[in-house]
Amino acid sequence: MWLKVVIVFLFIALVISLFTSLGFLIKDQSAGNNDNSRYTWNALTVRIVLAFLLLSFIFFGVFTGKLGSNAPWDARYSEKITPVTK
Repeated sequence: MWLKVVIVFLFIALVISLFTSLGFLIKDQSAGNNDNSRYTWNALTVRIVLAFLLLSFIFFGVFTGKLGSNAPWDARYSEKITPVTK
């Protein structure tokens, strides 16, 4: 359960970082100088780190079996599905 909480938290942080970076980018363009562009680069760095952590936790969950798929098209569950007859 803790893994899903961490993944949701990282996803929300990634979305917040995305919109924060957008705000810095808009503010940098309106200012017309390159002194504030470091904020955009810092936000990009944070977003890359968050994305790496998010993918790492997802891969960890899938490979350890803590995260799985219950999708009907998943091959592992195809033998459990009974066809509908009319």
